[in-house]
Amino acid sequence: MENSRRLQPPLSEIKLGQLPPVEHVLLSNNIPLYLIEAGTEDIMRIEFVLKAGQINEYLPLIASTTNMMLTEGSQNYTAYELNSSLDSHGAFINLLAEKDNAGLVIFFLARHIRKIAELCFEILFKPVFPRKELDILMKKRIKWFQISREKVNNLSSDQFFESVFGKHHPYGRQINFRDFPIITTSILKDFHSRHYTPTGMAIMISGRIHPDTVGIMDHYFGRIPEKTVYVEPSESIIKGGEEKQIHIKKHNALQSSVRIGSMTINKTHPDYPGLKILNVVLGGYFGSRLMKNIREDKGYTYGIHSAVNSLGLGGYKVISTEVSRENIRKTINEIHREIRILQTTPVGRKELDLVRTYMAGEMVRMFDGPFAIAESFKSVWEFGLDYEYYYRLAEKIKTITPEEIQQLANAYYNIDDLYEIIAG
Repeated sequence: MENSRRLQPPLSEIKLGQLPPVEHVLLSNNIPLYLIEAGTEDIMRIEFVLKAGQINEYLPLIASTTNMMLTEGSQNYTAYELNSSLDSHGAFINLLAEKDNAGLVIFFLARHIRKIAELCFEILFKPVFPRKELDILMKKRIKWFQISREKVNNLSSDQFFESVFGKHHPYGRQINFRDFPIITTSILKDFHSRHYTPTGMAIMISGRIHPDTVGIMDHYFGRIPEKTVYVEPSESIIKGGEEKQIHIKKHNALQSSVRIGSMTINKTHPDYPGLKILNVVLGGYFGSRLMKNIREDKGYTYGIHSAVNSLGLGGYKVISTEVSRENIRKTINEIHREIRILQTTPVGRKELDLVRTYMAGEMVRMFDGPFAIAESFKSVWEFGLDYEYYYRLAEKIKTITPEEIQQLANAYYNIDDLYEIIAG
């Protein structure tokens, strides 16, 4: 490959929380290619990441439907031929359309790299979106949507995102039955032409990498011409709902789903590592305070969990559980009580040491094998963070004080700012 530029990172000792060296290659059209050589089996994983997620939608369902239709036929293969070829080469493919990005992940034997690259090129850049297959897919999606509306956890989750990010924002916009008939092949083709392009695309490869990988990837993907396509700006202003408490009635539901939380910082903020630790103390693992109180001591629920997650335009924190109707208010009161305790009383050393041990173990698992390493790399790459991010997180886990956790609880868990969503 004559026009690629290979940037070999210097060798360094791997520390807890630090990513192993990642080789960075620029294909001929400047698509970045990241290579993580690791593992003992002759298996490779390729992830193609494109700026084609939910945030780019101008109508609901476009990003996910475009992505789901990629394997339904291309310019040179029918859907049957595409999927049969993938099967015959022992490949496993997973299509992804998330809030910020879209693309696909594929696992395969390294010796099939050339054929897999060709098929992925057809899938990503030569789909034809046939009308018949689209009609079949949308009928299935309507049925799936009907089933999902019967589950209280789906109802509360959808309303939570709407409340936190706003009903007109792509992160918060809910799907309705009327959205399904709007989707047409022309809409999908337009979205695909705008967002499945080299601009903003990245390729991440991990495993026992075939020696010809770089040249093969440049042959298929480095020749895609860079083009400037006008993209209508999406509604990116985040404006949460004014109503803090919402109860969605679901008759005959055996349990009620509860979501409590709000928007918060994402991992680009210096407080984020500490906030992740605070979250683990509150409800981020089986030994957390919420689990001990609400599950073990009170018996209100089988499980309760809290999370702090990052998105491109901001993060969110959420506490989720399912309880019987008579225990809804009791559970919410106990959640508020645990937050207030964290705001007023420093965490004990014994409890904090247990959290440190748990989080250190989780970090070890995040780098356990080439595919886990690739996922960990992607989660810093997509936020423009450097490769030392996990090392800094590990240092914060080792050094955070009870007083810091208390300060973070006061800064980021104002109970009056929390949305309270109940479905059931």
